[in-house]
Amino acid sequence: MSFSQQVKLEIAAKKVTRPCCALAASYGAACFGKYFDDKGMVLHTELPEVARYVKRVYSMSGIQGEIREKQRPSGSVYEFAVKDPEQVARMLERFECTGRETNLRINAHLFGCQGCFQTFVGTAFLCSGTMTDPNKEYNLEFLTNRYNLARDFEALLGEHEFSPHRTCRKGSNIIYVKASETILDLLAFMGAAGATMELMNLKFYRDVRNKANRITNCETANISKVVNANAQTHRAIRYLEEQGDLESLPEALRQAARLRKENPQASLAQLAALSQPPVSKSGLSHRMKKLESLAAELQKRRADV
Repeated sequence: MSFSQQVKLEIAAKKVTRPCCALAASYGAACFGKYFDDKGMVLHTELPEVARYVKRVYSMSGIQGEIREKQRPSGSVYEFAVKDPEQVARMLERFECTGRETNLRINAHLFGCQGCFQTFVGTAFLCSGTMTDPNKEYNLEFLTNRYNLARDFEALLGEHEFSPHRTCRKGSNIIYVKASETILDLLAFMGAAGATMELMNLKFYRDVRNKANRITNCETANISKVVNANAQTHRAIRYLEEQGDLESLPEALRQAARLRKENPQASLAQLAALSQPPVSKSGLSHRMKKLESLAAELQKRRADV
């Protein structure tokens, strides 16, 4: 089962108790279903639980519809439909519209309480929503082929500080949210508490893992820098020894070269503590760079001869 289906099943399992909220849910199914006009409304879904939820809220609103299972090559599709003329007339009356409107707009007067808008949004997701697997990316979408409906829905979500965005894809209007924190808020708002907790845990795990990866990458980069620097110093010391120039250098430089040879894996801080007398890390670093520069100068001088 996909994460999107998990969210839908959780929303569909919610008990709608207030008549005003049931009407708002019914209205959401009409707006975001397959079609809605003066001939009725039809909703298609792959989940029988969603069809039964919609039938239940319609019945609470005094509107009777039928569920039919239809076989498709991809599997069963469940259709909830209100087509009986008497029931269609009652539905249009309850939704305060004629069904012949050129552009379907959201009638916010049907939302009698805060719970009404929550059930409206939740039902909209049941009928047209999708959510990407959060293991891959964060993305929650609502789809509709009605332009003005998409604009109204985007504005309503914006009023509730969900910061939605809108685009068009293959002829469909998409209202989407990508920020993980906003998706968490929206899932909780729609009533998917279990999915919200699962996403919170996944997000926490991902954040910890990313932080650990950043620390590991940083440490690896630092180790690589140290290894490269040590290798460069070793080459310089070896060259000075081979040319017989190391013993003619000041004691401080000879001691630095000896410490590096005897402790090839040690850090500069560790070598500085071994120095006699002790020297600062920056002071020892200066001596190592001096050895490297002397070796480079000798190589250049002898190459020019």
